[in-house]
Amino acid sequence: MERLETAMADVGPDACRIFHGRGGVDEAWKHVVIDWYRPALLVTLYADRENSADWLTQLQTMAEQHEKIECLLVQRRYQAGAPVERIFGEAPEQATESGLSYQLSLEKNQNHGFFPDMKPGRDWLRERAAGKRVLNLFAYTCALSVAAVQGGAQQVVNLDQSSRSLAVGRENHRLNFPPERCRSVRYLAHDLFKSWGRLKRLAPFDLVVLDPPSHQPGSFVAVKDYPRLLRRLPEVLAEKAEVLACLNAPELDDTFLTELFAEHLPQAKFSGILPQPTGYEEAEAGRRLKRLVYRLEG
Repeated sequence: MERLETAMADVGPDACRIFHGRGGVDEAWKHVVIDWYRPALLVTLYADRENSADWLTQLQTMAEQHEKIECLLVQRRYQAGAPVERIFGEAPEQATESGLSYQLSLEKNQNHGFFPDMKPGRDWLRERAAGKRVLNLFAYTCALSVAAVQGGAQQVVNLDQSSRSLAVGRENHRLNFPPERCRSVRYLAHDLFKSWGRLKRLAPFDLVVLDPPSHQPGSFVAVKDYPRLLRRLPEVLAEKAEVLACLNAPELDDTFLTELFAEHLPQAKFSGILPQPTGYEEAEAGRRLKRLVYRLEG
């Protein structure tokens, strides 16, 4: 409770992680993460432990008395369907980050529509997007696209198999920009490898984001499909294009991506790793969410 009180003292309007047990820094709490979506705390449990009821009761008491907290939710990812229990209050329908708003569905889905851990990627895009053509692969709800538009992108193409996710992405753009700016954004609800010809017709792109699922049969399996993707990527890249390559797979360390690029896209040179956002401390740095930057040369 003391650690949570300290973390809550510093939170503002932006969505963020305030407790990252999954990082393994504290073995006893590896099954717990807590996120802030103003004005709600979302507790996510990845295992059932004997003492959970006790500390959740303490957390509820603290939350009910805290001036910033108006809602408390608990998601049990270890149960079928990852159900979310609303302890008190009304769940917010939007998240905020860097002055932008994003649709949330905290009580409906295992994934809530917005991932705070990709803030470094959104910051990176915003800083580089001015006048650029951006390709956002595995776009989900297009949060990265919103950041690119805010940064002045000339055009953004979002591709994802889920038309439902892209519909939320459209709404995210409408939340933040007037219609004339939204017209520079396209949404393709297609399978990536079956739609490569269409991407080639829309190319070249100056900035490309790769943020695929790590293991989603029928869509993308990293160990099999990341090499395929990198081999084809030069077909849609502009001269000196930059690529942000991401992967959320704790079982694979950073060398998984660096070795793939060296073998399958050697003309792209490693530029660096984006920093971890505040609150995501990891016991093993190589197991964190990967955010590697490459630049095309030659």
